[in-house]
Amino acid sequence: MNKSESIKNLAAALSKFQEEIKNPPNSADNPFFKSKYAPLNDVLNLVRPILTKNGLSVLQSPSGDGANIIVTTMLLHSSGEWIETEPLVLKADKTTAQGAGSAITYARRYAISAVLGIASEDDDDGNHTTGNDKKATPKTITDAQQKRLFALSKGKEDRAKEILTRYGYKNSKDITTEHYNDICDEIQAEGK
Repeated sequence: MNKSESIKNLAAALSKFQEEIKNPPNSADNPFFKSKYAPLNDVLNLVRPILTKNGLSVLQSPSGDGANIIVTTMLLHSSGEWIETEPLVLKADKTTAQGAGSAITYARRYAISAVLGIASEDDDDGNHTTGNDKKATPKTITDAQQKRLFALSKGKEDRAKEILTRYGYKNSKDITTEHYNDICDEIQAEGK
């Protein structure tokens, strides 16, 4: 990382920025990894007003040879102080304008998120890169758990259906073990 001689003002402004900023909502789907992420435009729309408010701005410079895409990111402060990240180098999926553009967008999103200390995608704890992607195949409830759920729902079917819908389920057999106990607790609480 390169930086100006002093980053005292920049560091204070970045601290204020990070106090105010929230991670962008992960509104786009990545079907390949079965995950969600915040598109670059959503990240920029969220961070720009708060950066400006704190005298900060971001400059990103793409370069490359078509196959390898390089993005360098600078965080600038109105005092003239700056931090420049190490270049992020990615291989483009395709050596076309679209392939280069996609890699540039991807690199910009990652680099700006890193320099600002925000997250712009679901954290899978490194499982995609290690091949241990447990998130892609959530475990659904057993027949016994489903029977218990039906028993708890007796006389409260409409409310149980509302609860399932809120958790994103259309059918009780799709409920994952991750949500099962919370759903049961909510259904049980309805009768009290």
